[in-house]
Amino acid sequence: MADWDHIVVGAGSAGCVMAKRLAEGGRRVLLLEAGGKDSYHWVHIPMGYLYCINNPRTDWCFRTEAEPGLNGRALLYPRGKVLGGCSSINGMLYLRGQAADYDGWRQMGLTGWGWDDVLPYFKKSEDYSEGASDLHGTGGEWRVEQQRLHWDVLDDWREAAHAAGLPKVEDFNTGDNEGVGYFRVNQRSGWRMNTAKAFLRTAPKDRVQVEVNAQAKRLIIEDGRCVGVVYDQGGVEHAARCGGDLVLSAGAIGSPQILKLSGMGPRDELRAHGIEVQYEAPGVGANLQDHLQLRCAWRLTGAKTLNTLASTLIGKAMIGADYVFRRRGPMSMAPSQLGAFSKSREGLATADLEYHVQPLTLEAFGQPLHDFPAMTASVCNLRPESRGTVTLRSGDFRDAPKIAPNYLSTPGDRRVAADAIRQARHIMAQAPMAKYAPEEMKPGVSFETDEELAQAAGEIGTTIFHPVSTVRMGVEPDAPLDAQCRFKGIGGLRVVDASVMPVITSGNTNSPTIMIAEKAADMILRGAGV
Repeated sequence: MADWDHIVVGAGSAGCVMAKRLAEGGRRVLLLEAGGKDSYHWVHIPMGYLYCINNPRTDWCFRTEAEPGLNGRALLYPRGKVLGGCSSINGMLYLRGQAADYDGWRQMGLTGWGWDDVLPYFKKSEDYSEGASDLHGTGGEWRVEQQRLHWDVLDDWREAAHAAGLPKVEDFNTGDNEGVGYFRVNQRSGWRMNTAKAFLRTAPKDRVQVEVNAQAKRLIIEDGRCVGVVYDQGGVEHAARCGGDLVLSAGAIGSPQILKLSGMGPRDELRAHGIEVQYEAPGVGANLQDHLQLRCAWRLTGAKTLNTLASTLIGKAMIGADYVFRRRGPMSMAPSQLGAFSKSREGLATADLEYHVQPLTLEAFGQPLHDFPAMTASVCNLRPESRGTVTLRSGDFRDAPKIAPNYLSTPGDRRVAADAIRQARHIMAQAPMAKYAPEEMKPGVSFETDEELAQAAGEIGTTIFHPVSTVRMGVEPDAPLDAQCRFKGIGGLRVVDASVMPVITSGNTNSPTIMIAEKAADMILRGAGV
């Protein structure tokens, strides 16, 4: 007997979309979220990401294994543990990636995933504040607005990037994102927009039941088919069953962990933890890809930056008042305001670097701002060659998995890192920035050769929170999913989240994950691939 038509495991960026769309299609849906409600006030104030990341109330607080490419450092690895998932704690930047990303997926054999195929799904969710067009939609749940603050020093960096050869652009979401401009954000009138507010709160109440603090222990597999899930809620074990597909949307870290705990993964790994093998799937937990940002920073003279504005009680009071009365100013700002996409070397067809430019500096995330004017121009390799893994620490669902991104593990990635730092320096050396007399703080002018810069990248590199591809779609035998997000070898099971991407997109990954959920829900409702 089935309790539900569908069960969705994970109420994050994909899961909230899946629950709403399936319910709109007349299906009865149980949505399970391992975290709590998104009632914490810092979830909704844009600057609140500072208080949500590395906070066990809203973040799983994962850490990577010690990374050889990062000179033995282990990184904080934030993942949302709250309704809305990572959309409740992320940088709120609305970016789709490049048309070539999705055309590349199609050329890998994933029919239906080209740019022209996925664009309608981006537009379906979108509520673009600047109006509808061939590229943008209005009236959807996913609000996209311009940012509500301004910094002269960022305008000058934009001019410097233009002087260095980058075109000025107003929209990074046309399919070709090369250029420099201001990011659009997922906010509404100065408040964060997460997928819980956008999708879940507007879903049919009579067809969606949401259970929070409900952590999946394992999927129920009977006769080669997934028929439900066993989950823990407050120390009590529950089981729920569904007649249609169970949708696993626990994210690029959570989904492979749950699959392995359920007996779907590499045989030797499962047996090592005493887990009965339901289906040998060596690709589960493999192919981890992420964007490593290199936090290049400069001390400035005579610049107004957040460092100096937030260094006094008067400045902090002004920041608070600006937000309370106008929903503007630093408390409304995304972690990065200005962005750029560029090519690390000549001969590339599309941009392979992304900059996140900020009017602030600090030693590390969670530490105080410096008390002098300064700015950060983080730059990341959009198409890393390095591949990592997510593996079980034990057979206990409560134990965090081992996360090993394997950053900078290829000569190509180390070369791009060196070229990226050189390019960031070149932009800062342009005339529009000269009035600030920029002094390089990180990585430091002593690093010059390719080998030195790759070593420096290992010191200043950190995740920009874009893990994907650990349960990838593909036509290859070792790819766990087919092009309909169905798990190969087990019926009734689909995975729908960032883990399904065959290759990482050329930009931030949250809105592409929402697009994937839109398309997957449509496939389920239309019976595609059934």
